[in-house]
Amino acid sequence: MPRVLLFFVDGVGIGPADDRINPFLRARLPVLSKLLGGVPTLGWLSDSGARRSVPTDEHPASRDIRLLPLDATLGVDGLPQSGTGQISLLTGRNAARMFGRHFGPWPPVRLRPLLARENVLVRAQEAGLKVTFANAYPRGYPEKRSGRLVAAPPLAARAAGLLTRHQQALAAGEAVASEIVNDGWRRMLGPHRIPEVTPREAGSILARLAGEADLTLFAHYSTDLAGHRGGMAGAVEALERVDRFLGGVLAALPADVLFLLVSDHGNLEDVRGGHTRNPALGLAAGPLAEHFSARPDLTHIAPLVLKILGA
Repeated sequence: MPRVLLFFVDGVGIGPADDRINPFLRARLPVLSKLLGGVPTLGWLSDSGARRSVPTDEHPASRDIRLLPLDATLGVDGLPQSGTGQISLLTGRNAARMFGRHFGPWPPVRLRPLLARENVLVRAQEAGLKVTFANAYPRGYPEKRSGRLVAAPPLAARAAGLLTRHQQALAAGEAVASEIVNDGWRRMLGPHRIPEVTPREAGSILARLAGEADLTLFAHYSTDLAGHRGGMAGAVEALERVDRFLGGVLAALPADVLFLLVSDHGNLEDVRGGHTRNPALGLAAGPLAEHFSARPDLTHIAPLVLKILGA
């Protein structure tokens, strides 16, 4: 039975083939380009919505690659948002339809019991699987801030009893910062307490953690922030950081781990600022990647992960 590494990246869609607004066409993305044989745009998508990888030394041909343009609209009018989108990803339930509209950036309070009860981490644990939430968070989070201003991944991890990696784990290389590098933690706690780490080194840490569990979740949010700022330079920088991180992950990831990159809505792919109704970016690489349909939506991810895990 394969294992699964679920890498959530906030606010990244598949945008138009226009380098005036789409930073994918300006960023240096060697890992993603080699994986897919090109940079994904709306015009680049094949009829099936999936494309195999171009084999390279770092990413062998045995790792099947599928591009997954994820429908984030979920049949609901308006612009997709993080709160309902992340719940849909993590539970397999159409949170936007249940709530009556797209809602964000935080999960709506009314749907938080659903998130706690049915998220993929909890359900995998109930099936007897070993589950890891790789993000480092300050001890006591989220009680030290407004209880409403918390994203869905840490809420899901808390419900599963997995919000347990703090400063010590990050310093020991047993966790990854949400921003991938440790810059924010080093500013907060001092550079002598938290080591500097490159995106590629952080990717290697995540790959090692994923090799020790049946299901591993890591969440990254800086991409959505860069999209809201609406600048090409910041968007390019955010994408290039993720690409270097992907290189570290895939170079060190055990062959029996299915790697899934998923986003909740479009934003970064159009630097004019704000969310879009473009397909959210999805990517499956590794064993059983072919099980993902050509045109999935956000609700398809959690059930397929559990099926692949035998849960």
